[in-house]
Amino acid sequence: MHKPFDTLGRLSLCAAGLAPAAAAGQQPAAPPNVIIIYADDLGFGDLSCNGSRTIATPNADRAAREGIRFTNVHTVASTSTPARYGLLTGQYPWRKPGTGIAAGDAGMIISPEQYTLADLFKSAGYVTGAVGKWHLGLGETARQQWNGEIAPGLRDIGFDYSFIMAATGDRVPCVYIENQRVVNLDPEDPIAVSYEKPFPGEPTGRDNPELLRMTPSHGHDQAIVHGIPRIGYMKGGKSALWRDEEIADRITEKALGFIADNRGRPFFLYLGTNDIHVPRVPHERFAGRSGMGPRGDAVLSFDHTVGKVLDALDSLGLADNTLLIISSDNGPVVDDGYNDRAAELLGDHRPWGDFRGGKYSAFEAGTRVPFIVRWPGHVAANRISDALLSHIDLYASLAALCGAALPEGAAPDSRNHLGTLLGTDSEGAEYVVGINLSQTLSVISDGWKYIAPSNAPARNEATDTEMGNDPAEQLYDLRNDPGERRNVAAGNPGEVARLKALLDRIKARPSRSGR
Repeated sequence: MHKPFDTLGRLSLCAAGLAPAAAAGQQPAAPPNVIIIYADDLGFGDLSCNGSRTIATPNADRAAREGIRFTNVHTVASTSTPARYGLLTGQYPWRKPGTGIAAGDAGMIISPEQYTLADLFKSAGYVTGAVGKWHLGLGETARQQWNGEIAPGLRDIGFDYSFIMAATGDRVPCVYIENQRVVNLDPEDPIAVSYEKPFPGEPTGRDNPELLRMTPSHGHDQAIVHGIPRIGYMKGGKSALWRDEEIADRITEKALGFIADNRGRPFFLYLGTNDIHVPRVPHERFAGRSGMGPRGDAVLSFDHTVGKVLDALDSLGLADNTLLIISSDNGPVVDDGYNDRAAELLGDHRPWGDFRGGKYSAFEAGTRVPFIVRWPGHVAANRISDALLSHIDLYASLAALCGAALPEGAAPDSRNHLGTLLGTDSEGAEYVVGINLSQTLSVISDGWKYIAPSNAPARNEATDTEMGNDPAEQLYDLRNDPGERRNVAAGNPGEVARLKALLDRIKARPSRSGR
């Protein structure tokens, strides 16, 4: 296989499609490490570097000062599972059935024969790790065996090391899984999980509210773990259960361990934080600090994780040779199933920034997410870019970075925008495509956004979110109306026809051509 390094072991930026003077004009002394910190439900307006005056995120702000802060980057979906699927496979999730929000016992959605982003890095000589939230299923089918090796697992899709939560904090099983085995499991107390019916004798949030320290606002009334009702039913595994207040610390600890253990060789780390997903139970040292209740405190916890990673890279002498990307899987949600006073205590804080909608939505706040790139000495500092980009394109862009050729059929929807990612050009993508919870597709191109017609509900009443669904075609001029308040489809039939045709062409066949 072609190796993109010269005889001194330096990355050839020409092999990555860039001039040797890319970014700040220096070549890295060794293949660059790559870390993606992927927050959960973090809104564009949740970071102070994105203009929030109601919360301080000094570590994310520091990363932005030392790199590029992007203002027009989109995830591929406004919910977790499909967004993560798109990022790690380079394929739009709507091309593959079964990529909706995964149950806690879902079979593995990325199949072992798919060539993942982790496979790409392994082919380029990297050691690969995944730490934190997974939510892409495990095992061949649902109802997997939790009490031995869980296979297939992350090792089968390119990750040398993994320490994960199977799904989300609000879904059972509430245990960590390291290298495909449940951590601290007592074989005399095996785990059983069901998403169909409760286990006899096991209390539930619905039937035993007296056992709860956090009550549900909607859903979330099944198994009780440490006083918090979850989605799904579980019994056993008592010695393996996580403590919610310690999840962020445990994830961060494992991520820092992976970085330290592999500091002498190139590595790729996918770090999925649990913050700021429900149930929001930040560590005691963050509780009450934000003044906005547990949701705001969880933002501070996320920022703390970012700071620990920055500090580790600095102390290990890895900062100048590590490309760090900070983003989120989708936009924000305030009340997502628990009575944690998030809406009541929000005050003047606007997690969605200037945009409309949020998690689950086809509107901008559903998919336009925070995005920061830091690589000292190679990415210019204190830059702001409004270039249009999609998470789907990280795959091909990072392939160009490490000079790896993609096998036939790999990452079919990903396009190389490494120059934009590193700040050497500002052209950005020709288009980005998104999908909401209702499977409504949208496309953005040349400052215009088209949302396809949908008969699904216009509002998610449980979360109080505008979904962006409408039986009529929608067209928004994002350059003059970023808040999507004026549907101008009727006055711009040419743009409607162009974007509809573009979306039809993208749906018809994957392509890495174009910007």
